Amino acid sequence: MLAAPINPADINMIQGTYAVLPDLPAVGGNEGVAEVVEVGSQVKSLKTGDWVILKDAGLGTWRTAAVLAEDDVISLPSGIPLLSAATLGVNPCTALRMLSDFEDLKPGDSVIQNAANSGVGQAVIQIAAARGINTINVVRDRPEFTQLSDRLKAMGASHVIKEETLRRPEMKELFKDLSKPKLALNGVGGKSATELLRHLQAKGSMVTYGGMAKQPVTVPVSAFIFKDVKLRGFWVTQWKRDHSHDEGSFRAMADELCSLIQQGKLTAPACSEVGLQDYRRALDAAMRPFSSAKQVLVM
Repeated sequence: MLAAPINPADINMIQGTYAVLPDLPAVGGNEGVAEVVEVGSQVKSLKTGDWVILKDAGLGTWRTAAVLAEDDVISLPSGIPLLSAATLGVNPCTALRMLSDFEDLKPGDSVIQNAANSGVGQAVIQIAAARGINTINVVRDRPEFTQLSDRLKAMGASHVIKEETLRRPEMKELFKDLSKPKLALNGVGGKSATELLRHLQAKGSMVTYGGMAKQPVTVPVSAFIFKDVKLRGFWVTQWKRDHSHDEGSFRAMADELCSLIQQGKLTAPACSEVGLQDYRRALDAAMRPFSSAKQVLVM
């Protein structure tokens, strides 16, 4: 292994609350990039020196070396930066699938999302911008909101607003120059998700992929009756498993993301590189609220 991030799902897996729980004893970590150092005589698609990412969760990436089957990994083109490669397999894949699979989004259409500063949120901003799609990005208020807003706009965010703004009249002003969103992406739950729904256009979709607030999604009856909104869920691990026998789908997704990276249109989130021996410090930092950098273990 070369590098592996610490994601919220990794913490949940250790806590025993995630949907995938490997048999114990187990190695933590579900994402990362590795270099092939040796291949078996029957391996056809990989060679020594290739960089690879894992196709599925639960295989364990917080380690220096692993023996894996050829079908467990997929190779990356050369020239992908280390941190982009290490953080490619979960958040950018989630963002790409949600922008592609639920609504037919065209250039000029709009998407609204909460948790816009998360790894998924930053990937959504960049992939949407590359496709000419506007994004309304909702974040929690914080002392450095202006700096965060500027950073997200530099990535391609159309608008960055605070959660409380969703309930204010200035939203009407925003939509004078912008179409109502066809798609809402919910990584928080609770009141935040309900507020996203208020601004979704009729027959639009809200896709829930996370629940950081640890509160249920509450939907007004009027949203169903008068707007006929669709509520969906997405879990990238399930998508990968559903397409495990379709090498072309995963390959096409990885190639599209790598192409964006090579064009400079998709960058890794802000990361703090930490040696594997200092994993305790990295875990402590990853669990702090308002964390501005993803912790990445470097082997």
